[in-house]
Amino acid sequence: MSEHSKITKLAKKLCPAVITIVVSKDLPKVEGFYMFPFGGQDFVFPMIKGEEKERTKIGGGSGFIVSPEGLVLTSCHIINDPKDEYTIVLEPDKKYPAKILARDPINDIALLKIDGQGFPHIRLGDSDKIELGQSVVAIGNALGEFHDTLSAGIISGLSRIITAGSPFSMQAERLRGLIQTDAAINPGNSGGPLVDLDGKVIGINTAMVMGAQSIGFAIPINYAKKILDEVRKYGKLRTPFLGVRYILLSKEMAEKNKLPVDYGAFVVRETLGESAIVKESAADKARIKEFDIILEINGEKITIDNPLSHILQKFQAGEEIELKILREKQEIMAKVKLEEKDQAC
Repeated sequence: MSEHSKITKLAKKLCPAVITIVVSKDLPKVEGFYMFPFGGQDFVFPMIKGEEKERTKIGGGSGFIVSPEGLVLTSCHIINDPKDEYTIVLEPDKKYPAKILARDPINDIALLKIDGQGFPHIRLGDSDKIELGQSVVAIGNALGEFHDTLSAGIISGLSRIITAGSPFSMQAERLRGLIQTDAAINPGNSGGPLVDLDGKVIGINTAMVMGAQSIGFAIPINYAKKILDEVRKYGKLRTPFLGVRYILLSKEMAEKNKLPVDYGAFVVRETLGESAIVKESAADKARIKEFDIILEINGEKITIDNPLSHILQKFQAGEEIELKILREKQEIMAKVKLEEKDQAC
């Protein structure tokens, strides 16, 4: 069978399981607009009707169903605020309210649930076995308008690191281990599947490079398998939690602040009034102090490209780890039993 025929077959098989996510929010009701002159220019401002609010669509993205009982994988940056309302659209006349089961901002993955049985779904592949140059297809809701959009390409790169921003928040996340592809990924495609020619998902479309052509990225699907396994087993994502606020050290930062090392997690509060150590956390119980520099976890060095949060994902809540800490120019070792992070989103 030719590659063109395979893609045609994939479209018929997979598109029913690729969904649109509509994000809605209660916003003040706008009656109209008025002009306000300032500095020789006219600025437009909304006229708000008292405290009355109305449900307003503020964005959306793509996702895909991975089980007959309605488990849906998508990008976490789409599910930015758990207080918003999320609606899954299978077809124009088939819409379902979605419940958030898990959010993993570090890997930009979210897991949702819609009520029902017998949903069309897509099988998951093994992203550890993909190869450079392998043919892939990206599926999603391009630009929020063009449903079931397919784009074909190849895997252009592996293990990429990028800093990605979300249109729904001012925050940016540093994503690691990404699959790079030249299959077109447009706004609205985020959360949709990147599939191989066997019809198995190998990645979750997550980002593109603005101003460039044919440079898109996907989260390896094996990152999502851990979330699926934990939610199925425990009913939630059990994220290991250390309980420190910190900044990652670089060579420039170390030189500027005359620090003895140029790597590690420098334990320090971010804003006035908070604590660098979360009270009663694993770090607090292990007597980690503010201004400690956590150098290693189980012998693995903490760096800008291999941050503390990324290393912690390799462990489970309840597991004991060993930290190498620099405290007042002296290296010490500390054993810490990781706790479970509150997943109240």
